Parts: sequence; structure tokens; C-alpha cells
Amino acid sequence: MNLSRTKSVEQSLEDTQDPEFKLKRSLTALDLTVFGIGVIIGAGIFTLTGRAAAEYAGPAIVFSFIIAAVCCGLAALCYAEFASTLPVSGSAYTFSYATLGELVAWIIGWDLILELMLGASVVAQGWSQYFVTLLDAIGLGWPDAIGPASEAGWGHVDLAAFLLVAVLTALVAFGIKESLRVNLVLVGLKLFVVLFVIVAGLFFINGANYVPFVPASAGSQDASGITQPLLQWMFGIEAQTYGVLGIVSGASIVFFAYIGFDVVATTAEEARNPQRDLPKGIIGSLVICTVLYVAVALVITGMVRYDKINPEAALASAFTDVGRDGFATLISAGAVAGLTTVVMTLMIGAIRVLFAMSRDGLLPRGFAKVTPRTGTPIRITVTIGAVVAIVAAVTPIGDLEEMVNIGTLTAFALVSLAVPVLRRTRPDLPRAFKVPFSPVLPVLAALVCTYLALNLSIETWLRFLVWMALGFAIYFLYGYRHSRVGLAARAKDPAH
Repeated sequence: MNLSRTKSVEQSLEDTQDPEFKLKRSLTALDLTVFGIGVIIGAGIFTLTGRAAAEYAGPAIVFSFIIAAVCCGLAALCYAEFASTLPVSGSAYTFSYATLGELVAWIIGWDLILELMLGASVVAQGWSQYFVTLLDAIGLGWPDAIGPASEAGWGHVDLAAFLLVAVLTALVAFGIKESLRVNLVLVGLKLFVVLFVIVAGLFFINGANYVPFVPASAGSQDASGITQPLLQWMFGIEAQTYGVLGIVSGASIVFFAYIGFDVVATTAEEARNPQRDLPKGIIGSLVICTVLYVAVALVITGMVRYDKINPEAALASAFTDVGRDGFATLISAGAVAGLTTVVMTLMIGAIRVLFAMSRDGLLPRGFAKVTPRTGTPIRITVTIGAVVAIVAAVTPIGDLEEMVNIGTLTAFALVSLAVPVLRRTRPDLPRAFKVPFSPVLPVLAALVCTYLALNLSIETWLRFLVWMALGFAIYFLYGYRHSRVGLAARAKDPAH
């Protein structure tokens, strides 16, 4: 078996011209940047900022955000080089197929499907909670029997989450450009709320809350058994609370607030000028979000002393604590808009990855056919939408949130390693954007991503192994035998 067979860059680009599988090129640099902001700024800025400050670093959480941004930026540079060199749907899956081989490409594609679909379901459940809270705040309300579950359990139907995904599925099926027009409006509302928090919060900052800016170390986090980080089990390195090591531990937590810029690369085939616009969209969205994250962290830790922050709803409760309940309602509205764009963007990413894998024959090719009128793969769109809607509505998936992170970090690490590989094997390819100091920066990016993945719990790694075992079964029973690359090789050499 030839598990390392690759799909040439030329073949990948040629496939984008097949009329049955051709996507519309309609996205500009602004569309791509807004797309990235839409998925990066979500639950992270509304809840994660406060939790990380309260439990890990205090006001010094701003340093955690900066460290995480630098680490994430290393991976973003690698994505930007690949996306501008190989502007084809599929993101990390497509990049690795051209460099590291078919089996690695399948692993990454399977990881990305896990990350994006499960991520969309988790965020849809979070959206439901904010949506019901907002309705209560404005005097409308939502029946408890079909609202978000108060505690994890089977048999409860979250109708709000289901309806959100159903509406977004219809919108995405209608067209990518139309989807991003709605995304633009919602991102605008979300940014307005975030900027409002920053500006309004400045008037309630108490300088005493910044002292000490770096709280004294309070020891290690309490974790044992399969809930402890894999790194702790392997080497005895424990996540720390406060102090300098707390800042580092906080960075590994808030890193996940940046996850999403890679989804921009999944739309490469729909960009008008991918060589120029994709690097702008990927790096631009990351820079903008970093500035906003740092500003919000400074405001929140200035309004409320770090050890008094409510980790569940930091922004809203910060204004409630200073007697501004109306502001808290506005923030809930911003969260509803913000999480809507995250769900939609994650679904679009999952659809594009599955589209690329099906077009390559690793999954049934008929699945990937594009409808001429809308220029979208309707079958895949409806399938992804149905799975996400059902999982979000009836499944207690709160404990599976870390699965999103492990799929992402695996893809980040492999894409980073693939950059110097393609530089060596195809130095002739035109590259509109190049990662500086290659191979040092790509290797560093891979090491950072591996370190962060090792900080995830043993429980998450075990679930990940189960998911991968299912993926290997599908690949060896179907994908390997139906791969277009493999079929072409056997046609030339029947003994292959």
C-alpha cells in the first residue's frame, strides 16, 4: 500500500475548474477578514477572558493573550503561505495532501471535520443560552421545556439551538456571498458591542484592581486521573495558578480564543484574488482580534478585581456589578450576534473540508457536486447542517469541548511542518507570501502547537484516539480504494 502518495499542486488547481465541482470566486480581502473576525471573536471574548483572568493570571492575562497571539501567529504565517500558493478548498487537508501524503491528509481532514462540526454544535448550545437570557431581559421569555438544558443529560431538546442551525444551513446553501453579507452585518454589531464594552468600561476602571498586576503564585491547578493534562501525567509538569507560570498556563487556555483564522483558508477556492487576499484575511483578522482581546482584558480586570470576576459571564456581570444592568443586556445581544457568526463560519469550514475530501474520492464523489444556481455543494451542506443541528439540540456535549481544540492543534502542527517540505520539494512554485526564517519559524510553530496539545486532558486524548480509529476504518475500507490519486496510479500501472 502506498500511504504517502501525494496529489500534485497542478492537479489540485486543475480540479477547481471541473464544472461539476467548481465553486464561485466572489470573496474579497474584506470578506475574508470579516470572515476571520466572525469566527475568532465569539464565546472567547464574552466568557474566556474573565475565566482565564480569575483562575490563571489576574490582570497579567493581557500578557497571556499576547503570548498566545504570537504562537498562533506562527501558525497563521504558515497557513498564509500555503493558502496563497495553493488556493484550493480544504485548508490544512489540501495543503498536507500536496506535501505529506494521502494518509496524513486524511488524518487532518478527519480532524478538521471533528473540530468544525463539534465546534459549531458546542457554540450553538452557548448561543441558545445567551438567546434565552436576552429574551428574558427584554420581557419575552422562552419555554424551559425546549430551551437550553440546565444540566447535562439525554432526552432534552434544545429547540433554539436546532432552529439556529436550520436557518444558517438554509442561508449557507443559498450562497457563500449571501452568507457573508449576513456575516458582515452581524460582525459589525458584534464589534460595536466589543468597542462599547471597551469605551464604557474605561469610566468604571479602578486602578487599585491592577495591584498586583502579576499576582503571587498560588500553586498548581487541582487535576488528577484522566482529567489531568497529558503533559502532567508524562512529565509531572502541572498547570500553575498566578505568577509567571500562571501567565504561561493562561496562554495555553486563551490560545483557543484565537482558533478560527484557519477557517479562512477553507474558502481559498472562492476568493477572487487568493494570492493577494488570503494572507491579508488570515493575518489581518488575527491582528485585529488580538488588539480587541487585550483591550477587553484590561478593561474587565480594571473594573472588577481579578479574584472577584464571574468566570461564567465576565463582561455582563462586570457591568451589573457597577449598576449598569442595561449595559449587560446590550452585551447579551452582542453575544447572540457574535455566536451566530461563529456557528455559521464553522459550518462553512466543515462543508468546504468535506467537499474537498469527497472531490478527491476519499468519500463518495457524488456527495460533492455543486448546484449550478447557487454555486454551493447542497448535499454536503444539508448533511453537515442536519448533523450539527441534531447534536446541538439533543446531545450533552459540554464535556467534549476540548475535542475541538485537539483537532485544531493537530492540523496546525502538521501544516507548519508541511511548509518547509513543500519549499524543498517544489521550490519552483510561485509564492505570493512566504513565511520568514523558514524552516525555523514553521518548526517552532509545530513545537508550540504540540506543547499546547499536550496540555489537554488524558480524557480528551482517549476520545480523540477513538475518533481516529473510526476515521482509519473508513479510510482503509473506502477512501484508499476510491482515491482519485490512487485510481490514476493504478490505471498507469495495474501492479501499483
